[in-house]
Amino acid sequence: MAAATSKASSPTSSNIEPTPGLGAPDCPHCGGLGYLRRDVPPGSPDFGKLEICTCRQGAVARAVRDRLFSLSHLDELRHLTFETFQPRGQVGLGARQAESLENAYKLARHYASSLNGWLLLQGGYGCGKTHLAAAIANFAVGMGVPTLFLTVPDLLDLLRFAFDAEDVTFEERFDQIRNAALLVLDDLGTQSATSWAQEKLFQIINYRYINRLPLVVTTNVPLDEIEPRIRSRLTDPQLVTSVRILAPDYRRPSDDKGHPELSSLDLLARCTFDSFSLREEELDAAQSRSLQKALKAAVAFAEQPKGWLVLTGPYGCGKTHLAAAIANARSEIGDPPLFVMVPDLLDHLRAAFSPSSNVTYDRRFDEIRTAPLLILDDLGTQSMTPWVREKLYQLFNYRYNAELPTVITTADTLEEMDARIRSRLLDTRLCTIYAITAPAYHGKKKGKR
Repeated sequence: MAAATSKASSPTSSNIEPTPGLGAPDCPHCGGLGYLRRDVPPGSPDFGKLEICTCRQGAVARAVRDRLFSLSHLDELRHLTFETFQPRGQVGLGARQAESLENAYKLARHYASSLNGWLLLQGGYGCGKTHLAAAIANFAVGMGVPTLFLTVPDLLDLLRFAFDAEDVTFEERFDQIRNAALLVLDDLGTQSATSWAQEKLFQIINYRYINRLPLVVTTNVPLDEIEPRIRSRLTDPQLVTSVRILAPDYRRPSDDKGHPELSSLDLLARCTFDSFSLREEELDAAQSRSLQKALKAAVAFAEQPKGWLVLTGPYGCGKTHLAAAIANARSEIGDPPLFVMVPDLLDHLRAAFSPSSNVTYDRRFDEIRTAPLLILDDLGTQSMTPWVREKLYQLFNYRYNAELPTVITTADTLEEMDARIRSRLLDTRLCTIYAITAPAYHGKKKGKR
């Protein structure tokens, strides 16, 4: 810069002593002014343009870092570091959950040391996303990188307040945010989706996308619910490293298996393969064989969920116990499925229509039909309204086409089912049906009176 600049901008300015300014008094370049003008001919784009002198650049960089640090409130998050993070989570975490957490930890540490591209952290509430994002920010600040850490609602508030601020204009605040050396956006998707908010967010993210500026984003909402233009940039595999954390909320009890919100599996924790009774003393040979076959099929499915498993039989014959045993076995290895009774499922869908619901109907329905493993207990399709029949058909048809692992229990015969659902259950390529002929189980006999 010194070679390409001059303290003098006119033939007469060399006779004028520089007055004390912002720079170092003994600086050989600016003489203490703190800024320089390029020595270029008139007509040049840089003619008359002021530039910060090298003697002042360190102070300016520190001021930028301090300003961004104060906007971030990172002093309140100093304890969220890589050293205080538990890479394997709490005791009792399933293997798959712990592996996802450890993988996210390793990728976050690597990203913090390189700040190359973007990092997208996805997962439910309390899984560790914010801790890792704050750890990246704290690490970067420690390395002298001007870092801005904001929850998305706070970011939008900062922009709104700038309209009435006296010390900064909206344009200056907007420029501070989009040009931060490292920007961390926490909880994307929780903001109010006004058109103004969506447009400002898109402008910031698009600016950083075009200029390939480092960005960390955390979100607990499906990408399908994020504004399409933003989603498009967050799914660019050449720029973005996407990580999904499967760990449950660490704020909940340590014995919580992290079941999905709609799951009722907590009520059936006692239903395991070990506690399942084959009732050999009370059943005839045919009934006993049907129960043994169903148990064997359920154990195999729990080890490797693939295709559809349908358990039919009278009420109380053991269908729900086996379905819950599959779910509990998967939960033990950190892969909790969505276990729900069909009547409860329909109630959850109806509740999503309420104005007070905190989740949209589309999101709720998508959560159910795309579950990696769905266990539907007590399917009964007779005497149903047209709306219920249509929703069930849409659910079954989606999972049928996607070939997603599904367990179904029902006391209905195939003839009683909706013809469209029955046609999919009869596809032996995907679905296997086990009919349990044992009567209802009423517990072990305690002896004759």
